[in-house]
Amino acid sequence: QVQLVESGGGLVQAGGSLRLSCAASVSIGSMYHMGWYRQAPGKQRELVAAITSGVITNYADSVKGRFTISRDNAKNTVYLQMNSLKPEDTAVYYCNARANRFSLDYWGQGTQVTVSS
Repeated sequence: QVQLVESGGGLVQAGGSLRLSCAASVSIGSMYHMGWYRQAPGKQRELVAAITSGVITNYADSVKGRFTISRDNAKNTVYLQMNSLKPEDTAVYYCNARANRFSLDYWGQGTQVTVSS
């Protein structure tokens, strides 16, 4: 069983920065996919950023140039650096992991990010 624990969320003013962390109970090097998703009130959960096969990165168009996903294999941790935050970034952010292309997803508990105007 894979456990994911997110941290780093909070309240920040527009234009500010936050760094989210996702600590995994297993080697993240063994994961096919590690990513960050978010869900705002009244909206469907959406992909924010992901690393697939250890090297391939994907970003939502709305965060390109502002957010950066990275990993520290020694700490089994994935990060999401969020800069130039906007009120529309307000959401619950979830960490996601998938062991291979055929497996089910594992999810963290989520961390709230609120960006004030």
